Formats: sequence, structure tokens, C-alpha cells
Amino acid sequence: MSVYAVEFVHSARKEFNKLPLKIQDRIVEALKVLSINPFSELLKIKKLKGQEQLYRIRIGDYRVLYEVRRTALVVLVVKIGHRREVYAKR
Repeated sequence: MSVYAVEFVHSARKEFNKLPLKIQDRIVEALKVLSINPFSELLKIKKLKGQEQLYRIRIGDYRVLYEVRRTALVVLVVKIGHRREVYAKR
């Protein structure tokens, strides 16, 4: 079983740090699942339309957008935010 490293782009780390602790805890739990299987059925992952390698998971009203780099075994978190704001153009 290969385990993926979870990494944040700088802006996603800043977004994560601004969230309420309760939401941060839920995101950390979801990221643990992603590190084992970035396409886990448990998280109801959706591939984003119009984006080559971008996926999203839902944590209440918040979304975590990430890409999977299979060759490097990395899950790269690119954006975290409230569902109203997270889908704006990057």
C-alpha cells in the first residue's frame, strides 16, 4: 500500500489557518483518508469540470480543492474555503 504525502500550496495553508478549529479538525481527518487513497469513496470526491487534475471534497459548507500527483505520490491542496468563494477563478 503506497501512502501519499499531503502538501499545501502557500495560499491554501493560509486559508486553512484562518478557518475555525472545528473545521480544521474535520479537514485534517479528511486529509488522512486522502493520504491513504486520494480517490476514496468515503469522502464523495468529485472531479472538477474543466480542470485537468483537480478534485474536491466537501467538509460541511467548506471545500478542499486538490490535485493528485501520482508519480510523486503527492496530494497537493491548492485551495480551501467556503463553498461561496472557493470556485472563483484561480
